[in-house]
Amino acid sequence: MEIPFAESFKIKMVETIKRSTREEREEWLKTANYNLFNLKSDQVFIDLLTDSGTGAMSDKQWSEMMLGDESYAGARSYYKMKDALKNILGFDHFLPTHQGRAAENVLFSVLVKDGDVVPGNSHFDTTKGHIEFRKAKAVDVTIDEAFDTQIDHPFKGNLDLVKLESVLSSYPKEQIPMIIVTVTCNTSGGQPVSMKNMKGVRALADKYGVPVCYDSARFAENAYFIKLREEGYQDKTIKEIVKEMYSYADMATMSSKKDAIVNMGGFIGMKSKDLWKQASTYNIMFEGYVTYGGMSGRDMNALAQGLDEGTEFDYLETRIKQVEYLGSKLEEYGIPFQKPIGGHAIFVDAKKILSHIPKEEFQAQTLGCELYLEAGIRGVEIGAILADRDPETRENRYPDLELLRLAIPRRTYTNNHMDVIAAAFKNVFDRRKSIKHGLRIVDEAPIMRHFTVQLDKI
Repeated sequence: MEIPFAESFKIKMVETIKRSTREEREEWLKTANYNLFNLKSDQVFIDLLTDSGTGAMSDKQWSEMMLGDESYAGARSYYKMKDALKNILGFDHFLPTHQGRAAENVLFSVLVKDGDVVPGNSHFDTTKGHIEFRKAKAVDVTIDEAFDTQIDHPFKGNLDLVKLESVLSSYPKEQIPMIIVTVTCNTSGGQPVSMKNMKGVRALADKYGVPVCYDSARFAENAYFIKLREEGYQDKTIKEIVKEMYSYADMATMSSKKDAIVNMGGFIGMKSKDLWKQASTYNIMFEGYVTYGGMSGRDMNALAQGLDEGTEFDYLETRIKQVEYLGSKLEEYGIPFQKPIGGHAIFVDAKKILSHIPKEEFQAQTLGCELYLEAGIRGVEIGAILADRDPETRENRYPDLELLRLAIPRRTYTNNHMDVIAAAFKNVFDRRKSIKHGLRIVDEAPIMRHFTVQLDKI
């Protein structure tokens, strides 16, 4: 008999979560103005809002927390993190930040200015927000296959090199501060970028004299997919693949709350000492001194340990197989989602499920509210609300993909929880035609509105 797969860890501590009634959830959701971000965590049974900072740290990471050096300047913890970044990613220079958007804020303060153009593969919300806040333009050059959820392409995160060269050839290099490569590409469904594509981006960057920046939140998951799907990498370790990936980058930002499996932390990695000097000024202004940058010593220790653990195959296999398990259950029930299954989440195709509801009534947000009402499960909309308004026309932007993301925290839930999620989604899917109307916006922020938007039922 073939031995079945089992997780590469055992559980040492648990946290109680509580069920609620449908009536309670209806009242809580109304009080939250139909914005799932506004729910209290105690009102949620299974929380799939994000995989950022919500994972379970290992015993070794907790041990490192106790060894943190909290010296204001020159702490041992800083050098431990510095060594980890050099060994795993290859960067000689780095600045610690409290999370990924802080890294973007510091780096973009140096590089991005009014009128600039920043091409990339489906920039995520904070990335695009920081670009547009500086009156620059984010240009999406993702391959077309990414926008059809039913096409099974192994690297839907790839940049279209023809689209990219069109942008690079249309503007002077002084107007293009960087090319952003998001690994994996969250907005297109947690989809990986191939090594071949990274090499192609590097070649175009060299041709036009433009630097390359990796948005690195889930870089280890990207390396896992390269190992499984790309010819020539099956016998390489995850760390070897990661080292090659970053040989094609000039700099990187990272929210370490994902693949480094910590609750808080981020960084900017750089190959240029001159860029490090420029960014250091902003880091001191916005984050803290250059050797802590918004992080405690204990968090830097845990981050360094997490980078090492997170780039091991056994850990990644366990993590991604759980996402695959949920995807297989949803597929069994006929629920459409972005294929192939991504690394950190299932992205359900709300446009296909609620096709009878106009896009102006925010299909993915409506679907997310219905899933919460069904079983207390919280996901997040990756659709028209997140896409925000056009900064010039102020009209709503309606992206090609209208998705409800179910992000799976690392080492946190069991497959029994995945079964609950799948069953709840099947119930919503089966009664989808009874959902007659969506939502309307009552109040919104001028940028990155999805975090605080207030909605009402139509």
